[in-house]
Amino acid sequence: MDLRQMKYFLAIAREGQVTRAAKILNMEQPPLSRQLKLMEEELGVRLFDRTSKRLTLTDAGELLRQRAEILLAQFDETVREVKELEEGIRGVLSLGSVVSCISLLPKRIQIFRANYPQVTFKIMEGDHVYLGELLQKRIIELVVARLPFEAVTHIDHYEVLPLPSDPYVAVIPSTWIPQIGKRTVKMNELAPFPFLTLKTDKTTRMHEQVMNECKRHGFEPNIICECSSVSIIMSLIASGIGVTIFPRSVMSSYPANFVQILDIEDADFQSEVGIVWLKDHYISKSAQRFIQSFKEE
Repeated sequence: MDLRQMKYFLAIAREGQVTRAAKILNMEQPPLSRQLKLMEEELGVRLFDRTSKRLTLTDAGELLRQRAEILLAQFDETVREVKELEEGIRGVLSLGSVVSCISLLPKRIQIFRANYPQVTFKIMEGDHVYLGELLQKRIIELVVARLPFEAVTHIDHYEVLPLPSDPYVAVIPSTWIPQIGKRTVKMNELAPFPFLTLKTDKTTRMHEQVMNECKRHGFEPNIICECSSVSIIMSLIASGIGVTIFPRSVMSSYPANFVQILDIEDADFQSEVGIVWLKDHYISKSAQRFIQSFKEE
């Protein structure tokens, strides 16, 4: 089996049909079917269960899919590494970011692009588990995330560059300012208000930090909405629905016209942030320079 056949196999696995895979590969369906038959004959196993509507991977096919994705990614990395020896720093830098860290990227990318104008960016957003999977598959090279990194793979598989800690602030509707009457707030002054919290099914660290701080100040917050989107929470706050507690850096991406940011007087808890990448794997020169740019701050 060669790399070309692996690409054919992965296309069929993704599409679930030989016909659709052939269209994506810009080839006819009969030759692709023959290649799949040759692969199964060579390996001596059935790679797909065939039904009238869709091809589904057998256990052997699923194992081959996992290995093929890794092998092709390693091949692409090798080609990129060889080219970089001659071409210098250029190409596409693929990053991932959790939703609460997106605000850390614009200024950093602007500075980086001024120094390396031949580098372009591809940015993917998601929770720790999803971004960890993209790292493992080499679809992205770096992740900006709240720490600890809560991916399925053990943390020992990653390198982590901690960034400056990010203090938490209270975010409330601007129309509620008369109720507060100042630009700072104590934790127990937030207790009467309905809470909105940033949380996904798989990553809960930031949510737990806020909940624990509320409990430490003697109250159980009245949570009326759990949401995985910062933008949705900000819209709800601007509409007067409730309050939240966010890391301060999150707020740099949102105008303060309809919300008010208040320092918390009696709580000194911080959100830890970092850059994460795979340990003992090649990363591009552009990724190395991007990491270095955070070290030079």
